[in-house]
Amino acid sequence: MSTSGYSEMSTDTREIVGTVDDDGHGGEYVIADITRDGAWISMDVADAAELSDWQ
Repeated sequence: MSTSGYSEMSTDTREIVGTVDDDGHGGEYVIADITRDGAWISMDVADAAELSDWQ
């Protein structure tokens, strides 16, 4: 399912993760707060910014 990921624990016990979900037909970049139901967003991998662009 996931080909890469990132996780950061914040001080208020939320855990935010980012990962690429590839089903073989195209990848989606997903960012989610795994401590809350329904707290996630996703986009096509081709539309996601490169990490170096965020710095």
